[in-house]
Amino acid sequence: MQVVEKSTEGLSRVIAVTIPAAELNAKLDAKLKEVAPQMKLKGFRPGKVPAAHVKKTFGREFMGEIINAELNETSQKALDEAKVRPAAPAEMKLISDMDKVILGQEDLAYEMELEVMPDFTPVDPKTLKLTRPTYEATDADLDEALTELAGQAKSYEDKKGKTVKAADGDQLTIDFLGKLDGEPFDGGKAEDADLVIGSGRFIPGFEEQLVGAKVGEEKTIEVTFPADYQAANLAGKLATFDIKVKAIKSEVAGVVDDAFAERIGLESLDKLKELLRGNLNQQYAGAARFKQKRALLDQLDSAHSFDLPPKMVDAEFDGIWQQVQADKAKGDLPEEDAAKSDEDLKAEYRKIAERRVRLGLVLAEIGRANNVGVSDQELNNAIMAEARNYPGQERMVLDFYRQNPNAAAQMRAPIYEEKVVDLIFGQAETTDTPITKEELLKEEDEG
Repeated sequence: MQVVEKSTEGLSRVIAVTIPAAELNAKLDAKLKEVAPQMKLKGFRPGKVPAAHVKKTFGREFMGEIINAELNETSQKALDEAKVRPAAPAEMKLISDMDKVILGQEDLAYEMELEVMPDFTPVDPKTLKLTRPTYEATDADLDEALTELAGQAKSYEDKKGKTVKAADGDQLTIDFLGKLDGEPFDGGKAEDADLVIGSGRFIPGFEEQLVGAKVGEEKTIEVTFPADYQAANLAGKLATFDIKVKAIKSEVAGVVDDAFAERIGLESLDKLKELLRGNLNQQYAGAARFKQKRALLDQLDSAHSFDLPPKMVDAEFDGIWQQVQADKAKGDLPEEDAAKSDEDLKAEYRKIAERRVRLGLVLAEIGRANNVGVSDQELNNAIMAEARNYPGQERMVLDFYRQNPNAAAQMRAPIYEEKVVDLIFGQAETTDTPITKEELLKEEDEG
């Protein structure tokens, strides 16, 4: 194998690799000698097939396998020989006439175009000084969580009074029959349907016309289906609904007590409070870690300055810009971004792309220096956790990751990053600083 570094420009490299035809032919001869005694071909006794006949019959197939194996093996050897560390997988370009290579008439020659890791020394984690925000759930936080839980546990009871009329927030039990031009339409009929006025479950204008209705009352209302209604035969059409009100119920606030705790499988209200407080503190700890990590990344970004692989930056920027364009098309751009020109937005988001690439390289180098790795078990655990997010489709998700190594690699990347961040947190000089809940939960722009 011959390795020649053809081009060196900044972080870009072009490495040419040549494998002599004689080497390939020698490997083919060895392969033929190995398999010929085991061959069983019509017209020949078992194990007596001439090597020349085996070569004529299977030579192209065997040489194709040898070439693929050589490409895989020699590409890494060539990188090692050239003493370069790719920042991303190399792009391979075949130079030879492959038909002639397969026939053993020409050397196998290819080039690898790649960007190498920039040469820099990462900061020593032990020299960093970090602040860890801390916040513990208070009794007020617990009361707020219990109140929210009570709201979720609300129920409805028959509305009482001399003259019971439906009001906003009441739950009605109704029969209804929808008609277009006086004729009932499919899907427009229901009996004993529960409807909470103001919930927005029915088409616009339906619920509002039931305010003031009484039990036993029968009335007809008119509504217009939205122009974008999912049923094309109803979209934009004026319809009438014959309605009979069968019951009116008012909301009864849920009570979170020992009985409620028992209904959800806990022994007491105190146990429920204990679990809620633990969940709150877990959420606050996650928010605190996010803030601490953001501060760490800011420090790492400001502490390093080196050339970045252009293709890595371009790829990162392209991913960001695609999302920006998608948000723009849906009208979801932040107000401050919507007022800017594409030129200004591209300049801002390219800086973000550069920051992400720089931080990725710094974290990768710190991890490499400290032998950080992601085990197969850790990756499998992450894939299993992802699969559980799709109940009923777990097998399909697992198969997807098994069949797509690139997707699995993308899953591995954030695990690696978090392990490096944990390593830095463990080695840096850290000071705990209490903060308020408002400060803890304040959202920050991603960079």
